[in-house]
Amino acid sequence: MKKALFIVLLQSTLCFSQNADEAMLKQIYKSALTESHCYGWLDDLSNKVGQRLSGSAGAEKGVLYTKQQMETLGLDKVYLQEVMVPKWVRGEKEVAYVTDGKNKITFPICALGLSVATPKNGLNASILEVKSIEELKALGAEKVKGKIIFFNRPMNPEFIETFHAYGSCVDQRSSGAREAGELGAVGVIVRSMNLRLDDLPHTGMTNYKDTPIEKRIPAAAISTNGAEALSKLLKTNSNLSLYFKQSCQSFADVKSYNVIGEIKGSEHPERIMVVGGHLDSWDLGDGSQDDGAGCVQSMAVLELFKKLDYHPKNTIRGVLFMNEENGVKGGTKYGEEATKNKENHIFAMESDSGGFSPRGFSIDSDEVNFTKIAGWKNLFEPYLIHIFEKGHSGTDVEPIQSENIVKVGLHPDSQRYFDYHHAANDKFDAVNKRELELGAATMASLMYLFDKYN
Repeated sequence: MKKALFIVLLQSTLCFSQNADEAMLKQIYKSALTESHCYGWLDDLSNKVGQRLSGSAGAEKGVLYTKQQMETLGLDKVYLQEVMVPKWVRGEKEVAYVTDGKNKITFPICALGLSVATPKNGLNASILEVKSIEELKALGAEKVKGKIIFFNRPMNPEFIETFHAYGSCVDQRSSGAREAGELGAVGVIVRSMNLRLDDLPHTGMTNYKDTPIEKRIPAAAISTNGAEALSKLLKTNSNLSLYFKQSCQSFADVKSYNVIGEIKGSEHPERIMVVGGHLDSWDLGDGSQDDGAGCVQSMAVLELFKKLDYHPKNTIRGVLFMNEENGVKGGTKYGEEATKNKENHIFAMESDSGGFSPRGFSIDSDEVNFTKIAGWKNLFEPYLIHIFEKGHSGTDVEPIQSENIVKVGLHPDSQRYFDYHHAANDKFDAVNKRELELGAATMASLMYLFDKYN
């Protein structure tokens, strides 16, 4: 009899808890879709602040703007965390062309982030097309020396998950200049990381690692249409020469900041839950998708908890990281300070995949916590959230190290993300207000559930 009564009471408690969670998520989504300031914040961040490349005046303005907005939310604490970041300046617009004997054919290019410049008068050399770093190495120094290497491996359209397509070919952008330089090449042109055929070159960081400065070779991205046209020309004239010019410069590191806002935990203030995105952006557009969207969504999580008068058990910390794009100095600094101060982080969520419709979460945790989070899937089904999978959470939360920490990445629909990623069209008009707000609500909902049950 006592056992039966216990079972009835347990079922009643679970039912009550389920109903309470359903009601809370409903309030979160309603508030996000009707009251949140995240879209207005993104408008200001994109159109009043603009591009926020690390070390630039725009990045400094972005720090001040987001700090001011967090201060209006009535948080327990808003502060800046100092971090030294690279300062790289693109310079004047890049130029590239070939001459086929009769006509000068131009191509849309842009310097890759942290690339060195070409000589002052530009660089002119015969061009050699390869599909991979492995193919480059197989050619050897004898065939590569003195050439401009054209890496032309497209993102694989067979992958439904576009981040897998990106991962399958991004090594040519990140490592191509270093590998080609070691074999004696004088420059590198890389096909843009984009599934769509268009005329927009997509930048991104190239990594020379420990290559001496005097041995670094210039690297640029070419648009996908440009890559197709250049490849076609090379099939008819394998001895074609290409001219390109870029005037980018690197300077000494400069001081910048992570922007942090905090709601102190009511029961366990020593346990910290982070939600964040990266405040820096590339300089071609205004970084609305990458990653203004993630920043304002993270701010909106704090805003929603305050609007709904939710008092978290654990400390909730919104962190806008500086310098994800070309160094991860902000994420690294935050992780170092957390370790130094012996902070206990139990959860970290990142939004850095664009402001598109949310589909679920990528979860980096032990099996127990993964099972717990996946068990909340039914609560998200009314909001069309269905992906709960193990995987990478995010670059900026990766350096945070605590025992048993759970790390999560928001998983939006990714089909159009690489149309804008690191390109000049990554602007405010590419972000849909409702999709952005749904993402903020989805993040706040998981933060609420993890806080309540931990």
